[in-house]
Amino acid sequence: MNEHQNKTADGGRWLDKPRNVDRLVYALYAVCALLFLADLLYTKKAYFGFENWVGFYGWFGFASYVFIVLSAKLWRRVVKRDEDYYERER
Repeated sequence: MNEHQNKTADGGRWLDKPRNVDRLVYALYAVCALLFLADLLYTKKAYFGFENWVGFYGWFGFASYVFIVLSAKLWRRVVKRDEDYYERER
């Protein structure tokens, strides 16, 4: 796809308009809410009692994501090299 195919009729890109970005975010919120509510409509076959909590897998996924991001920030401090590491003589 070339650059001209990705433009709207007025010459701009569709995500350049804040209104379109807001619509996309609200659509994502709506999908998340519908999926959360859909959790009430079916019976789960759980091995542990806490798996039957409403929205457990959504909250668990969110907590896991936060844990991964925070642990990556800590891990960066361990493996980070000096800015001029590759420019120094050995």
